[in-house]
Amino acid sequence: MKFTSTLSQATPHSLLDDAVAGLVVTIMLVPQSIAYAFLAGLPPEAGLFASLLPLLVYAMLGSSPTLAVGPVAIISLMTLSVLQGVVSPDNEDYTQYAVLLAGMTGIWLLLFFLIGLGSWTSFISHSVVSGFTSAAAIVIILSQLKYFTGLDIPRGGPGWSPIGYIAEHWRSIAYWPLTVACVGSALLIFWQRCAPVFSTRLPVPTVVTVLINRAGPLILIVSGALLIVLFDPPLATVGAVPSGLPILALPDIANLDWRSLLLPSAILALIIFLESLSIANSMARNQDVRIKPNQELLALGTANIVASISQAMPVAGGFGRSMVMKSAGARSQWAAIFTFGFMSLVCIAAGSWFEHLPHAALGAMIVVATWPLFNWRDGWNAWRFQPSDGLVWVITFIGVLLIDAETGIMAGVLLSLIFYLRRTSQPHIAEIGRIHNTELYRNKRRHEVETIPSISLIRVDENLYFANSDFLINYVLKRVAKRPDIKHVVLVGTAINHVDFCGLEALELIHQRLAERGVTLHLAEFKGTVIDKLKTTHIKEKLAPGRIFFTVADAVRFLTQEPDDNPQSISATQNS
Repeated sequence: MKFTSTLSQATPHSLLDDAVAGLVVTIMLVPQSIAYAFLAGLPPEAGLFASLLPLLVYAMLGSSPTLAVGPVAIISLMTLSVLQGVVSPDNEDYTQYAVLLAGMTGIWLLLFFLIGLGSWTSFISHSVVSGFTSAAAIVIILSQLKYFTGLDIPRGGPGWSPIGYIAEHWRSIAYWPLTVACVGSALLIFWQRCAPVFSTRLPVPTVVTVLINRAGPLILIVSGALLIVLFDPPLATVGAVPSGLPILALPDIANLDWRSLLLPSAILALIIFLESLSIANSMARNQDVRIKPNQELLALGTANIVASISQAMPVAGGFGRSMVMKSAGARSQWAAIFTFGFMSLVCIAAGSWFEHLPHAALGAMIVVATWPLFNWRDGWNAWRFQPSDGLVWVITFIGVLLIDAETGIMAGVLLSLIFYLRRTSQPHIAEIGRIHNTELYRNKRRHEVETIPSISLIRVDENLYFANSDFLINYVLKRVAKRPDIKHVVLVGTAINHVDFCGLEALELIHQRLAERGVTLHLAEFKGTVIDKLKTTHIKEKLAPGRIFFTVADAVRFLTQEPDDNPQSISATQNS
């Protein structure tokens, strides 16, 4: 097991900064933990426990000094979505299924770590992640409308929206929940926008300024609890929150249908990894650190397994808390360790403080925190740049919004793969020529170049593999068929990083078809790794009398028999 180095360079001054940052994050984390557990259909302690040991584990294993791990909105929504397909939220086993989901998600993340999946960080496109996040934000907001209205909105199947139900039963809307939720939302929005303006004018340390700026949720919680205690309005509340630390135990796997969680937990693991990694990388741009994707898989996987053992919900890196941790002056993951200490005190001594917290106030917190995740501009910008990426965004968005998160993500990934295969199966191929008085060779459609009638220089701008080998064969043969004066075809492999067996057969077939027409095939500027692979075959003998040249210029000099007739053909010792 690899341990992080973010804890090893602490100094007394940096520890003080981390302690203050840990306190600031705790003040933000307490209401968020309860709200996100609430969003996932879980009791408050599932969120509070998710903010304990997982923080400690990530602090010891993670590669980011300021990534704050814990319950987050998107993962809470996915937890609810996954579990609803397996067990009813009213079932007594619902919490145990959530705990099991956290453990299975952690196991998937560790499996990804073992196979080195961290180096494949772009296997899900940004359009898929952005489309999912934007749709999930809307789904989260819609799920909170029942707490805004006080209506007992039933849970529907795919495509269900509470708006129709509210429109039909609008006369039954309860005014107390609506008032508390709307006033709470307005308070949070006002605090987000106005507190930074006023706090910067106060003669106080920076950390106090950060504390003031992030105190909105805490003020809302205190105000809501006081409202219940003093006036006892008809508002649903969180109820009793057990005090104490979690009891460590494995999920009751024998009595739970763990097989139904296999695929959903794998998808959840991917989303946890991608979301956490993107947050860590965005913060690392302004820090002198390098995020190690595979180390993140180890840290996040272990954190989720520990969350499961401590009866908590799945966890991931949260953007809001991470930015607060960073802006509060955190120097390392010691801030998370201090947060763990403060949260432990909250769980031990302050459980009863949340008993009177109104559901409407939590709903307001979730809506205000979630709304910025809806980023339609990502989809629009993707469409303007490349319509296929925009379509991936739209399909993912619609799938998540109308069906469920897993279906939307799978549809987006599948469509991305289809577009990728379509693009690479018809790669850009250019006939090139020499720019005058240079040895630079460029696309003759874009530049004024010199060409030789008897030589066709064809550059392939893609790896040569099974999906595009037929396209290359057809392109070369059609080009030669239109120009009977061609005697030599030189395939330029500057952009070819990989050739599979189908690609090898394509080269042999092109050579054979050209030879039947009296045309010789040559290769030039293929990379050393590709040449090494080709040398394990008999391609060099089969190409004869064709040759493999080090550069295009060498090929042209040799084939035109210019005075400088000493081409550098590829030998056993040359690589590029």
